[in-house]
Amino acid sequence: MSIMSDKWIREKALSEGMIEPFVDSQRREGTISYGLSSYGYDARVADEFKIFTNVDNAVVDPKDFASNSFVDRKTDVCIIPPNSFALARTVEYFRVPRDVLVICLGKSTYARCGIIVNVTPLEPGWEGHVTLEFSNTTPLPAKIYANEGACQFLFLQGNEPCETSYADRAGKYMGQRGVTLPKL
Repeated sequence: MSIMSDKWIREKALSEGMIEPFVDSQRREGTISYGLSSYGYDARVADEFKIFTNVDNAVVDPKDFASNSFVDRKTDVCIIPPNSFALARTVEYFRVPRDVLVICLGKSTYARCGIIVNVTPLEPGWEGHVTLEFSNTTPLPAKIYANEGACQFLFLQGNEPCETSYADRAGKYMGQRGVTLPKL
């Protein structure tokens, strides 16, 4: 299994629509950086957030997800309460090739502020907007900036295509758009 370079990522993004919209180089311009890097792609967070709150004493249950456990916000700056978290999504829509597994890591700018970005691997054959979880581990409110860099995706190519892809087994998060909550 090899990590794929900027040349490979660019080719797949442009010829197969692996990342849309695709930004061909690192953009900083007074923002948290995003776009193509040497061995990865820094994705942006969209302006849609589900901020978790305990106003109604809700319990977060992955088998019975209660809508009163969060508030929806469409905003350029999301404030996450202390020791809480928010769900968001990438601006980019991903289409993962059948012989590739994608791993996501948080940006160092957020990590240095006590904000952890959690994303599960993108499996071979999966496509959609990626749901991002931002955890504020600090005792202070934390800001997340929409349309700026949030996390870096690393593309690992296997030695051959997998036998059964996410698309083949019709995974429950296939083709997701927007911020997607847990499904059974």
